[in-house]
Amino acid sequence: MTFTMTSFAEVAILLVLAAGIGIVGTLLRQPLIVSFIAVGLVAGPSALDVVHSDEQIELLSELGIAVLLFLVGIKLDVKLIRSLGAVSVLTGLGQVAFTAFFGRLIGLALGLDHVTSLYVAIALTFSSTIIIVKLLSDKREIDALHGQIALGFLIVQDLVVVLAMIVLSAIGIGSADGGNGGGEVLAVLASSVAMVAAVMVFVRYAANPLTECLARAPELLVIFAISLAAMFAAVGDAVGLGKEVGGLMAGVALASTAYRETIAARLASLRDFLLLFFFIALGAMLDLSLLGAHVTGAAIFSLFVLVGNPLIVLAIMGAMGYRKRTGFLAGLTVAQISEFSLIFVAMGVSLGHVADDALGLVTMVGLVTIAASTYMITYSHQLFALFEPLLAVFERKGTPREPSEAGTHHGRAFPVIVFGLGRFGTAMGIRLKNRGVAVLGVDFNPLAIDRWRELGLEAEFGDATDPEFVAELPLRSAEWLVSTLPVHPTGLSHEDARRTLIQLARTSGFSGRIAAASHGAAETEVLFGSGADMVLEPFQDAADRAVDLLCGAAETERTEIPEISTEGRMPA
Repeated sequence: MTFTMTSFAEVAILLVLAAGIGIVGTLLRQPLIVSFIAVGLVAGPSALDVVHSDEQIELLSELGIAVLLFLVGIKLDVKLIRSLGAVSVLTGLGQVAFTAFFGRLIGLALGLDHVTSLYVAIALTFSSTIIIVKLLSDKREIDALHGQIALGFLIVQDLVVVLAMIVLSAIGIGSADGGNGGGEVLAVLASSVAMVAAVMVFVRYAANPLTECLARAPELLVIFAISLAAMFAAVGDAVGLGKEVGGLMAGVALASTAYRETIAARLASLRDFLLLFFFIALGAMLDLSLLGAHVTGAAIFSLFVLVGNPLIVLAIMGAMGYRKRTGFLAGLTVAQISEFSLIFVAMGVSLGHVADDALGLVTMVGLVTIAASTYMITYSHQLFALFEPLLAVFERKGTPREPSEAGTHHGRAFPVIVFGLGRFGTAMGIRLKNRGVAVLGVDFNPLAIDRWRELGLEAEFGDATDPEFVAELPLRSAEWLVSTLPVHPTGLSHEDARRTLIQLARTSGFSGRIAAASHGAAETEVLFGSGADMVLEPFQDAADRAVDLLCGAAETERTEIPEISTEGRMPA
C-alpha cells in the first residue's frame, strides 16, 4: 500500500513543523519570523522536500499579505499621511538611489559584470514591507512616528518595485515580439488613479452606511472586510500595482468608519495564521545549493545593506529636521532585502540577462539580512541606547519636523505627568482634569497626542526612554510621574521602558513620586525594585472596586474616582 501525500497532509506537516520549530525558537529567544522561515528551509527542496502544494500554500500566503496590508490601511490617518508625504517620498527615493548606485559599484569591485551588478544593486534597494509591518505591529510601533514614516517610504519602495517589474516585463515583451512596453507604464498609472478615485467614492458614499448595516451581524462584517481586502488585492495585482498596494487601499476605504477597531481586532488572529504560510513559502524559495559560491560577496553586500541603508535614511531624515532617535528607528526597517529581490533577479535569469549564480548571491544576502534585521528591529531601542553617542551628527538643532518639542510647557505647573496615552492613561487624564488637576500627557504616537489635545488636555510628543527629552520636561513642578505604557507581548520592551523612565527621571533631578502600571506580580516586584513609589495594577484595582460596589461597601457614587495617591500597591 502506497501513501500519497495530499495537500491537506502537507499543510498538517507544515503546521506541526511550525509549532515545533517555533517552540524551540521561543526557548532560544528568537523572533517567530526567523523560526517560520526556518520551517520553509527545513520543509523545502534543500531538506525534507515536503512542500509540493505550491499553489495552495501560495494562495494562503497571498491572502495573508492582503489581510496584513488591509489592517495597516484601516489604521492610516489621512492627516498624518499628508504631513508625512514629503519625508516618505524623499527618504524612499533617496535610499533607493543610494543603494542602487553604491551597490553597483560594489558589484563591479567584486568582479561582477555590468548587467549582473545592476540587477544585484536594484535587488538590494527593496525592503520587505510584509516583514517590517509584522515586526512593528508586534512591537505596537506601527502607529508611532517612526513606524508611520517607515510605512510611507516602504510604500514608495513598493511603487519602485512595481515600475521595475513592469520595465522587466516590457523588456521581455520587446525581446519576444518587438513590442513597446511604454504603454504598460501608462496603464498602471491610469489604474492607480482609478483605484484611488474608487476608494474616495466608496468612503464618501458607501463606507459608513454599509458597515453600520453589516455590524448587526459581526460575523458578516468580518467576512465583508476579508472579501474587500481580497478583492482590492486581486484588482491591484491585475492592473500591475501589486497585491500589497491593493490590500492597503482596501483598508483605507474603511479607515474612516466607526467599526475599524472592531474589524482590526477580529482579523488579527487570522492575519497571524495566514502569514505563517507567507514565511514558509519564503523559506521554501531559498535554494541552499546555490548559496556556497558567493560567500565573500554575500557577506560584503549583507554588511552594506545592514549598515548603509539605515545610515542613508538617518542622514536624510536628520537633514529634514527629524530627531536622531526617529531617524535611527525608521532606518533600521530598511536593513534587509525583500522577497521581491529574489523575484526580480529570478526574472532576470528567465530573460537570460544574468546567470543562476546571481540568484544564489541575492538569496544568501536575503537570508542573512532578513534574519539579522529581525533582531535589529526587535531590539531597536537597546541598539539606539548603544549607538546614541555616535549619532549627534545626524540631528539638526531644533528638530523642526517633530510634531512638538519638549520644553514648550516650561513655566507652567503640572502636578501629574502621564507617560503612555492609551485607554488607561487617557481615562486617568480626563478624571484628573475633571478634579481640577493639571496633567501633561507624553506619548510617541502622533495620533495619541492629537486625541489628547482634542479632549482639551496638554500633551508632548516624545519617548519616555529618551534622556534629552525627559530632562527637558517640566519635572520641577511635578508631584507624580505616572507610566501607563502598555506591556509588550514579549514582556521585554515596555518593561525596560518603565524602568528606564524611573532611572532617567531620578538622574534628571525629579524628587517627586513615581507610579507605574503593572499586569502581574512579577512585574510589580521588578518595578518596586527599580525605584517605583507605587505600582498601579489596573485589573486588580478594578476588581477591588467592583467587589466594593457589589458588596455595598462603597458609599460614593460610581462616577467618583479616588485620588491617585490612595490607590495602587505600595512597597512593603
